[in-house]
Amino acid sequence: MEERARSCLLQNRSALEQDIKTSYIMDHLISEEVLSLDDEQKVKSQATQKERAASLLSIILEKDNYAVISFYNALLNEGYKELAALLQDGLPIISTSTNKSSTDGLTAYVQTILCEGGVPQRPVVFVDRPEIVQSIRNALYKLEEYAGWITIYGMAGCGKSVLAAEALRNHRVITDCFPGGVHWVAVGKQDRAGILVKLQNLCSRLNQGSHTYPSPPLNTEEARDRLRFLMARKYPRSLLVLDDVWDSWVLKCFDVQCRVLITSRDKNITEAVTGNNFPVSVQSGLSNDKGLEILARFVNSKVASLPKQAHSIVQECKGSPLIVSLIGALLREFPTRWNYYLNQLQNKQFKRIRKSSSYDYEALDEAMAVSIEVLKEDYKEYYKDLSILAKDVKVPTKVLCILWALDTEEVEDILQVFVNKSLLFCDRNGNSFQYYLHDLQLDFLTEQNRKRLPDLHAKMVRQYQKTYKRQFPSPSDEDCMYWYSFLANHMAKANMDKELYLLMFSMDWIKAKTELMGPAQLINDFVEYRHILDEENSTVRENFQEFLSLKGHLLVQKPFPDIVQLGLCQPDSSEVYRQAKLQAVERAKKGAVYLEWMNRKTLQNLSRLVVRPHSDAVFHACFSCDGLKIASCGADKTLQIFKSGTGEKLLEVLAHDDEVLCCAFSPDDKFIATCSSDTKVKVWNVLTGQLFQTYHEHNEQVNHCRFSHSQHRILLATCSNDKFLKIWDLEGTSCRNTLFGHTDYVNHCSFSPDDQYLASCSNDGTVKLWNISSANEWKCFDVNEQFRKPDEDDDDDEEEEVLLKCCTWSSDGAQIMAAAKNIIFVFDVMTGDLIAELMTSSYSTIQSCDVSLTSPLLAVALSHNSVELWNLELRKRVADCSGHLSWVHCVQFSLDGSTLLSSSDDQTVRLWDTNKVHSSSAVSLVRDMDAVFQEDEVTVLVSDNKKCLQLINGKTGDVLCQSEVQDSRIRCCCLDQHINLAAFGCGDGILKVGMKSVKNVLQNIGRKRQQFQHSLLIAIGLENGTVKVLELPSGKILKTLIGHTQCVQRCQFTPDGMMLISSSDDATIRIWNWRTEECKVLEGHTEQVKNFKLLREPQLLSWSFDGTVKVWNYISGELLKNYDAHKGATVLSCDASSSGSEIASASADKSAKIWSLNSTMPLHVLTGHNACVRSCKFTWDNKSLATGDDNGEIRIWRVQDGSLLHICSEESENKDSKHGGWVTDLHFSPNSKMLVSTGGYIKWWDMNTGESLQTFYTNGTNLKSIHVSSDFKTYVTIDNIGILYILKMIN
Repeated sequence: MEERARSCLLQNRSALEQDIKTSYIMDHLISEEVLSLDDEQKVKSQATQKERAASLLSIILEKDNYAVISFYNALLNEGYKELAALLQDGLPIISTSTNKSSTDGLTAYVQTILCEGGVPQRPVVFVDRPEIVQSIRNALYKLEEYAGWITIYGMAGCGKSVLAAEALRNHRVITDCFPGGVHWVAVGKQDRAGILVKLQNLCSRLNQGSHTYPSPPLNTEEARDRLRFLMARKYPRSLLVLDDVWDSWVLKCFDVQCRVLITSRDKNITEAVTGNNFPVSVQSGLSNDKGLEILARFVNSKVASLPKQAHSIVQECKGSPLIVSLIGALLREFPTRWNYYLNQLQNKQFKRIRKSSSYDYEALDEAMAVSIEVLKEDYKEYYKDLSILAKDVKVPTKVLCILWALDTEEVEDILQVFVNKSLLFCDRNGNSFQYYLHDLQLDFLTEQNRKRLPDLHAKMVRQYQKTYKRQFPSPSDEDCMYWYSFLANHMAKANMDKELYLLMFSMDWIKAKTELMGPAQLINDFVEYRHILDEENSTVRENFQEFLSLKGHLLVQKPFPDIVQLGLCQPDSSEVYRQAKLQAVERAKKGAVYLEWMNRKTLQNLSRLVVRPHSDAVFHACFSCDGLKIASCGADKTLQIFKSGTGEKLLEVLAHDDEVLCCAFSPDDKFIATCSSDTKVKVWNVLTGQLFQTYHEHNEQVNHCRFSHSQHRILLATCSNDKFLKIWDLEGTSCRNTLFGHTDYVNHCSFSPDDQYLASCSNDGTVKLWNISSANEWKCFDVNEQFRKPDEDDDDDEEEEVLLKCCTWSSDGAQIMAAAKNIIFVFDVMTGDLIAELMTSSYSTIQSCDVSLTSPLLAVALSHNSVELWNLELRKRVADCSGHLSWVHCVQFSLDGSTLLSSSDDQTVRLWDTNKVHSSSAVSLVRDMDAVFQEDEVTVLVSDNKKCLQLINGKTGDVLCQSEVQDSRIRCCCLDQHINLAAFGCGDGILKVGMKSVKNVLQNIGRKRQQFQHSLLIAIGLENGTVKVLELPSGKILKTLIGHTQCVQRCQFTPDGMMLISSSDDATIRIWNWRTEECKVLEGHTEQVKNFKLLREPQLLSWSFDGTVKVWNYISGELLKNYDAHKGATVLSCDASSSGSEIASASADKSAKIWSLNSTMPLHVLTGHNACVRSCKFTWDNKSLATGDDNGEIRIWRVQDGSLLHICSEESENKDSKHGGWVTDLHFSPNSKMLVSTGGYIKWWDMNTGESLQTFYTNGTNLKSIHVSSDFKTYVTIDNIGILYILKMIN
């Protein structure tokens, strides 16, 4: 230790021993490795505070210069400023060459590493602050072995960034601690979209020279995962520097278990993340000596030679490094203006520059003013133009080249002048430069040029338009992210309303921006600029906003979907559709494939917004009480909070160690509770995401949580598989009451509207009502009784299990509803009487239910992918909200009842507009259909979920006629190909011609009877085995054909209409003369007949689950050929060549085979698929065969030799299958140059290249088949949620 430092300590020892408390001082010294744990114990062993202080000072006196500096910093940190001042004059001056980093200096290697990582250069005038730099380096050494966080904190303008950069200019720090390099990111005050841009830029920088990730990530989750991979694989043991972090949630976006250094104004910024944290404090101002040293270097003088005004300037600005540097830069140009600049500081009224700051930046605005005054006149104008930049946004050089219409070199020279005068900051990103203003400088500029701001924004827009004309920047342009982020903002602030309309109402802009940045920011733009856009046309704004809200989940997919095709699915009246149609027609002229959805106007869409917040199933979602936010939770263990209007993410929390099963907002919206399979209940701060309480008193998974309604006494109820309910008071740390009485898992709980009672339901089959005040059971409703048969013995051990999944109160609290299986039971609370039973679809179970507080609507979530809405007063289902692709777990109304949300296994949360509810939406179609194409006419016969048949005009989508309800579920139907005959089959095994007791006049919707010039005959096969043939529109049953003993799967008329063929699960095929009811039975298959196909008359091809393919003479009933095709593996599909000489079979054994009708040995065995081969189809010229499998892969084979020609596949990042599901059907164009396929959606392929020509995304998925017209221009299919698609190719 230097003698001067030792003497200073000894001189002030008495004062130090008298006042300091050692505990916190030692924490600081230990963190900087000045004290050992043994030293700490030695101090703590002393009896009194004074003795502990004396012991600590004795230990410090035995150590080196760094111990003195660390002790000094600890005094400042803990508020002993007066004591620290006693030691200031005695502090040692340390050369960095004597510290831990013996190999010091800015070596060429270090320069390269820091330059490549974007670390800012030293300011023109730099004064070393060794004590702080050493503190930072000490912290950096602690990251040598393990990941962690270093937080450099202090007020704005104190030099945090400069000091952080300086600490890294050390050879040993880089080589020993961070051999993987340093990556500097200037963060600043950002919203989530801004942070995404930062992450995108960082990932792009780290991925330079690699093709691993050809496109930027589209959301923060994807960006974080990519950053984790890049840091771990490409840059291990590197340092990530996050400069100027304001919000703790930002750190979560960069939390990838790496080494991170942060500069921030908030000491506690890292409390939101886990891992080791090493804080380093930076003083808010320079000492008087350091301030004078900066001024001296600027004017090239010695400190002793500075005038007295220099001391006053440092004192006036309180040693602010930023202000001292600004004034120093001015004095370099005009070294005689000491009095002038001092007067500028003294005579102006100081003001708070940044309202959000807790500090006063005195004299900053004045210093800024005089800084600008010394610029040349043209440079002043350039600098004023920077007023329109956004805070904390780094602007590429090219943006300013466009603004000023200058070459890159000229712009860089101008900006370097500003940088040299501390008026601007520069960051190097690879070979390009990015510039930004400090937020205080920008505040000053904005205030000074407030009246000119619209003109300056307009200048930016005009220059952009002049440069790009009618084009948009491409992703390869360095300035593209800036324009996509801020062009609309510039237009709005320039009052260029017309230009903003043209931009925001442009499909080209929508495509360009969403492809690069995703849809969320665009939706926010429509919300933010709504007041401007609505003045032009509020309907058009709604068109675009609705399009993005409902299709946004598709616009984050890879590969990026054709946005024009998505636009063609909008209503005819939509501006989105109009623009898409114009573009589609022009592109179709050049050979592009686009499809018009002919019957889309008949689709009533209740959806308002579709959000995909999770990476796995969403188990629960709920509205905040103000309706502005939605929270969701699920299998990915996270809690997500996003805006209910736009889907913009507000908060993400990794909430539990296992699946999060439920979440609930408190009535004041300040807290949100979560419960999980990990048996814990947690309460979080809604705004910050900080954990407020953890309750761990349940012994098994906690299924549900719900807050009371009143803000005066907020209670939280939870229920669990441990059979208990618990009530919690947020002010307490333990359970207030435990409610016991259920004998099995408790699945759901809900407070009554007046908060006096709590309802619960359980796997024991009971609903219990509990008195909140006494915590006693008040009433019990035994739903088991509703399932007991009248003659059933009460002691029967085989009693049917009744699992109650949910319960809810009516809005007035007079009724309680509980769901079991597919039934909602409605009880009167006071009498206990069962008032009503509401039975939903028999093919699903109820997962959740909720009652609207403003209308008699009840929402029910079902396992078969849909949400049903019921009118409780009418006891009638009024709507079927279809759209989810998997189980729906949760439904909840907003408080005003206008919106309903639902969450599903398909990873989405959907919002539904309940004001659009109508009775027809309660009817949905099933995938059993037939279609006939005649010239430009399309006629579709389809069954619905009401067991009715609908005949639909394919051109308009209108229902021509509808039958009455059948006595069994319709499993197949067919029309006579001459539109004079039709048949249908039922699940009871009976084939019917005609329909018993069908009304004489079928429902005609929008059509007149005289439009039918002839009768239509149809056949249907029913689930009970019946086949019926009937006449439309009269509904007269012509014949009921009984013979099948199991479900009829397929029926078809022969070309002459005289015979009807049906196949069944009973392993037979029946050939009916439907007029005489004579029947030939084709027996030979031993398992269910999968399907059949008519060949050249009189041949019939059939295939079965028994693995065989058979060829029959259907007139004589003779078996012509029997192919043991796949050795017992199910034959899933067959096809015959148009010549009739070859047939193909596809099987669950992952192979396909080509056969000759002249031999029972295969011509070719086609292998290579990695999943079941579900479909096959010959080209019309018989030269090629297409096969499709359950992985979504389509292979094209040469028939002649069985060789592989193409693999039609499209890689997707977001789907397990390349086709969104199984490839279920294939059809070739007549010229064999194009192929259409169905799976999770519909795709068209170029057979010459195997490349995708177009994708039509259906609302649902799992398409069963597609009917194609002979000219390959019209297509008909139905998805799994019952939506009919009649598509026509645009010419």
